Amino acid sequence: MKAWFITGASRGIGALITAEALKAGDSVIATARDASAISAEFKGTPRVLAIPFDVTHEAQARKAAAQAVERFGRIDVLVNNAGYGLLGAIEEASATEVEQVFSTNVFGLLNVTRAVLPYMRAQRSGHVINMSSIGGYASSQGWGIYCATKFAVEAISESMSLELEPLGVHTTVVEPGYFRTEFLSTTSLKSTATRIEDYAATVGAMRTFAAGADKQQPGDPAVLARNIVKLVRTPQPPRRMPFGSDTVRKIEEKNREVEAELGQWREFALSTDFVEASGPPRGSSGLA
Repeated sequence: MKAWFITGASRGIGALITAEALKAGDSVIATARDASAISAEFKGTPRVLAIPFDVTHEAQARKAAAQAVERFGRIDVLVNNAGYGLLGAIEEASATEVEQVFSTNVFGLLNVTRAVLPYMRAQRSGHVINMSSIGGYASSQGWGIYCATKFAVEAISESMSLELEPLGVHTTVVEPGYFRTEFLSTTSLKSTATRIEDYAATVGAMRTFAAGADKQQPGDPAVLARNIVKLVRTPQPPRRMPFGSDTVRKIEEKNREVEAELGQWREFALSTDFVEASGPPRGSSGLA
């Protein structure tokens, strides 16, 4: 039996992962800013500990982790799921809007991770699941700030994997595509207050697409949740795990584009190295 610590567990993927982990016989520390829905749904379930806390407050994260260990004795799986999207052009995004989304998606993830890792290191086991996005691998118009947070999550996850594997702790960054959750709804997706007409053909078109795509996404979130529960039971989990046909297509497309561009500019890229003069180093007699 595993003990899970899941942020953003009151709805969406977080809530589904909570339910699937319980079906698997595991225990769950289910957290959210407002945990009342979690408490109501799982009232009387001893394998669920609902904790209200804000990931942007590190002291609250440390207190929640301590409560989790006090209740279940350990934390085996951390799912950093809390986060939200910001839709708008880079120029349209205000400093406050940028700071707020980074505060939750990146700094909040780091707060919770720093709170949980001491317990995993002490037990020399554990698995950290950082929820990214296909936007963490390939950016697009209108999603630049949001994607920047997910690019950060990807870098953090890669480094964590290298640092923690010798200590028996796995790290996987999960890259879902469009799944039929509330992500594109107004409750989860924020749009920049500023709109610049010059971006109507690019960012404006993306806003139209996002509104029309809500509840039409190709990915099944229930299957995603089940697969994440399966993932933590594999002996050698992947460092990067994409989910969804749209994600796989986008990864393959970007890889081809990067490879083609590198081939075109390869010699120019290599031209910046020092050109070492032939012959012995200056000051040498040249004698062996």
